[in-house]
Amino acid sequence: MGKVFGAVAGVGAVGSLYAMKKSWDPLPSVKAAGFTTVDLSAAEPNKLMVEKWRGKPIFILKKTAEMVAKESAEQSARDVIVGGEHYLICIGLCTHLGCIPAYRPAKEDFKCACHGGEFDSSGIDTLAPPPSPMVIPPFAIKGNAVVLGEEGEEYRKMKEAGVLA
Repeated sequence: MGKVFGAVAGVGAVGSLYAMKKSWDPLPSVKAAGFTTVDLSAAEPNKLMVEKWRGKPIFILKKTAEMVAKESAEQSARDVIVGGEHYLICIGLCTHLGCIPAYRPAKEDFKCACHGGEFDSSGIDTLAPPPSPMVIPPFAIKGNAVVLGEEGEEYRKMKEAGVLA
């Protein structure tokens, strides 16, 4: 009788642990919020697109040929190249205090109105107080689209090259 009780108790314990583990797993809707696919075919040169990923604004800027031609090596290392076109893809928050910088197409830069910080068209800080460039989120290139939240080959190459913080 004791062995039967022990077996039943063991099965019950395993069932309880499985149920607890399932309740701790994130819901499918939460998992889906981790990835955002952005089709870049509609992007226009020197016009900022703003997408949302994990509650944060994502800046996507398709660069003109003139913008690419005058880039330094540091700037071009931050470019995401999709279909031969150069893009800036970054989290659209100032690295100083988290404000959202405005894009100025005429100057081809970003200006943070809170404390006057500036970033160039590659998201690199050019005028203090921002302490570092705007953050490039994890991404993967799938054809003419970018999947935010997934670490693709291009993102890993940027990481290995020391482009990402």
